[in-house]
Amino acid sequence: MTIEKNVCENAAEIKLSGWLDTQTAPELDAEISALGEEITALTLDFEKLEYISSAGLRLIVAAYKKMNGALTLRNVSDEIMSVIKMTGLDKRITIA
Repeated sequence: MTIEKNVCENAAEIKLSGWLDTQTAPELDAEISALGEEITALTLDFEKLEYISSAGLRLIVAAYKKMNGALTLRNVSDEIMSVIKMTGLDKRITIA
């Protein structure tokens, strides 16, 4: 997986490509944990994300909590969206 992070004032965007699974989740966790308190909104761009496991879903929930709900998922593929819908996360998290 590759991670590209952009920060602008109080918002951050993280673009992911590849697989978000048990092997790669610690990388994303480190990036999200490194966001300072000044960051009040986070967007995760899944345009090039091919796969997400339960470890990735846990990170989405953790990011949602860290951002006090100010989390947006963008460019979610149909395959990943079906997994997100099965968990009910689509009812809590903004998906653009």
